[in-house]
Amino acid sequence: MKYLFVVFYLFFLIYPAEAVTTKMFKVLDTCARYRLGEINANEAIEKLKLKLTNRSTIQPKDLVKKYCSVFTPNEKIEF
Repeated sequence: MKYLFVVFYLFFLIYPAEAVTTKMFKVLDTCARYRLGEINANEAIEKLKLKLTNRSTIQPKDLVKKYCSVFTPNEKIEF
């Protein structure tokens, strides 16, 4: 019975960690593809699930730059 409890507990402990890793990979992948020019700013906004309102004064390119700069460990990289 204890063995079953441990397996059950580990399953629920590992699954959220895997989900976070997968989401982080998708964000980093999208930012890298944007930086390399494989996708444009509007595609990056869609993949990153960001919201750009019509009343907003910020441009799509600037929104992606600001968002991706948070995930870039090196501050010298320009998006």
